[in-house]
Order: sequence, then structure tokens, then C-alpha cells
Amino acid sequence: MMASGYIPITNQQLIISLSLVLITGLVSMFLQLGLIKSLLWGTVRAFVQLTLIGYLLTFIFRLNHPLMIIAIILLMSFIASREATRRITRTPFKPALLSFVTLTASTFLVGLIVVTTVIAPEPWYEARVMIPIFGMILGNSMNAVALTLDRMYGEIYAHIEEVEQMLCFGATSWEAIRTYARKAVEAGMTPTINSLMVVGLVSLPGMMTGQILAGMDPQEAVRYQFVVLIMIAAAVAISCLAIVVLTYRKIFNDEMALEESIINK
Repeated sequence: MMASGYIPITNQQLIISLSLVLITGLVSMFLQLGLIKSLLWGTVRAFVQLTLIGYLLTFIFRLNHPLMIIAIILLMSFIASREATRRITRTPFKPALLSFVTLTASTFLVGLIVVTTVIAPEPWYEARVMIPIFGMILGNSMNAVALTLDRMYGEIYAHIEEVEQMLCFGATSWEAIRTYARKAVEAGMTPTINSLMVVGLVSLPGMMTGQILAGMDPQEAVRYQFVVLIMIAAAVAISCLAIVVLTYRKIFNDEMALEESIINK
């Protein structure tokens, strides 16, 4: 039975979908991977979190107040910045604040351009548009920032002698780490570039699939998906470059030499 152009999923059908988790769990048990608890806990958390966010978004969409929307996006940026830096341990400082600044700036810059000039809803701060768009930007930028930071400091720790040698020859701090910064940005952007290369050939992105299942004409869904892909690529590029520029100086002291904490690690 079709309703408003989409096929609704009943509670019974939702329960049937859990059989996929059961299959995965059985494979894990058979191979003795020790993942069954994590898998079950992750499934429960995903269901609870998505259910709660569904009710919350219904309330937010009805209220549709710009201050609330901005507050929610800032909260999303805060959570994303913490998650992006949680596993980054090889830094002489805590990068969470700079990550928050980077993600917030890139998300608002790219998101507002897309919302106000490309999609252009009425009103321009329509929560039903802004929150999903900004969420997609943050999710991809978060991963890119994490990959960039991890790669940059990994490269620097692996080439401390080369960096010090460059500094001894009179190179600036940026010149000394430029090669490693470039590799870090490349690592952060690689998943996004790969997605651009294979979209439509290997995979149909989630947004486009969801729109088609909701009854949208495939040609219109393709247009939206293309905008989203370009939007994400731009935000990821800005995030990778910004986090490198904002953090690389932290590994040098006032005399433009490497911090002792890095040399002694």
C-alpha cells in the first residue's frame, strides 16, 4: 500500500530486518570473532537513537525556529569534533577545539551556500532542509578531519629527523612539514574522491536511494545527489586544509623548533 509516494515499513517488517543482524551474529560466533556483544549492543543503540531522533526531528520541524536550528547544528559540530579527535593520541596538544572550529566553519560556509542559493527553501532556514544537509556535511568532514590529523602526525613522527634537518637548513616550519601535510590532506580526501569516481557505477548513494524509494523521479533524485556530492567534496577539502593550517604550528615552539614532547616520543 502506497502512502504519500513512499512504501511504509510496518513494525513486523522492521522486526524481520533484524534477521540480518542474526545472520551476522551467527557468522561471528562460527568464526569466534568475539563481536557478538558489540554487534547486539550497536544494534540496540542504533534503534534507540534513531527512534528518539525521529521524535525529536518531528518536534523541531514543527517548531522550525532558526535559533534552535543553529543550536542543534553547533551541538552536532561539537559531537563531531570530539569523535573526530577521540582516537588521535599522537599529538602534543588536544585538537578537539581546533577540530570544532574547523568543522563548524566549513559546515556553515558550504551548507549556507547550498541551502540559500541551490535548494532555496521558503523560509531559507527550513529545518527539514538545513539539518539533513548540515548533518551530511558534518558526517563526512568529521571522518576527513580524523584521517588528516592521524596521517599528518603519523608522518611527522616517522620523519622527525628529516623535519629537523630541514629546519637546520633554514626552512620555515611550513616548508619543513609541507610534504607530510600534503599527504595528510590527500589521505583525508581520498574516500570522498573515490566516491565521486564510482557513484552510479558501483553504488547508488543513500540519499538518492531514499528519494527514489519515497517516490521521487529518478532524474530529480540524481540532481539532488549530485549537489550533495559536490557539497561534501567542497566541505571535506576545506576541512582538511583548515585543520592542517590550524594545527601544524602546534608542533613547533616559539623558536620554530620541534616541541620537546614530539622529539622525546
